[in-house]
Amino acid sequence: MREQHLRPSPISATVDFEADGAQHGFLRLPHSRDDSAWGSVMIPITVVKNGEGPTALLTGGNHGDEYEGPIALFDLALKLDPAEVRGRVIIAPAMNYPAFLAGTRTSPIDKGNMNRSFPGKPDGTVTEKIADYFRRVLLPLADIVLDFHSGGRTLDFLPFCAAHILPDKAQEAKAFEFVRAFGAPYSMKMLEIDAVGMYDTAAEEMGKIFITTELGGGGSATALTAAIAKRGVANVLRHAGIIAGEIEAQPTEWLDMPSGDCFAFAEDGGLVEFLVDLGETVEQDAVIARILPVGRTGEKPFEIRARMKGLLAARHYPGLIKAGDCCAVLAVTV
Repeated sequence: MREQHLRPSPISATVDFEADGAQHGFLRLPHSRDDSAWGSVMIPITVVKNGEGPTALLTGGNHGDEYEGPIALFDLALKLDPAEVRGRVIIAPAMNYPAFLAGTRTSPIDKGNMNRSFPGKPDGTVTEKIADYFRRVLLPLADIVLDFHSGGRTLDFLPFCAAHILPDKAQEAKAFEFVRAFGAPYSMKMLEIDAVGMYDTAAEEMGKIFITTELGGGGSATALTAAIAKRGVANVLRHAGIIAGEIEAQPTEWLDMPSGDCFAFAEDGGLVEFLVDLGETVEQDAVIARILPVGRTGEKPFEIRARMKGLLAARHYPGLIKAGDCCAVLAVTV
């Protein structure tokens, strides 16, 4: 179906994206349900605008159990002064608001994974309707898009900012300039194992400069990872020329995920014992982890081996793992 033939989005904004000043409001999505026949999903949003200039679209809570982005963006929405802005900043701290409130990766309403639901549908599920609004309304307004992620409840990452290798090398180069400006402890040339339906892909296909993060995990945030997120988003706005000031330069180690050999998956479930910690280097064929059978004693563990030499960039979290789960991710130093 051609985009111009799609139905209008059912979402309405209580803010004016073209008005100067700071506005705090909602994206209101009608949602009839058992406890509220004429109810709505109310997604918090802030717009801070001052005259002409670039637009930054800043998002968190794409997955509802990832918290560094929401922490940094709720804080930024409170503190950002329109007088300090040249251009526009659109802040959506919790894109998949139902998932965010539930503390789950996917929406409790429709089990929708926001980051696999693009381009969305105006007459689809709740998650698809939100994705459609971002795709048709918010992304066209943006010049630079920063979407915060971390490992959620089932992964733990080295704290990194990332962009993708793209066919358009000028677009790619600009994205990696923003990655460098963000200033995370690690900077990643990222490979996705499942890019279909991603917010990233939707933005990049529109020619937008898109960067993302993985800033920890375990279903929580630390003082360190929250501080990285707050400093990084300010650096991105400075690099875009939206706010003034010097970028708070931080040393970063550049990493690459060159192939599918970076990923190691569990073929059996059980209790996972890591033999390597995040940031440590392993040789090819080295044992990264053992999966201990838990159905009975006396059974040999299944070994997770490295398919390449690299450092451990991500690991499964918490202790029990299921067959098919991603157990470990390796990256190589650039």
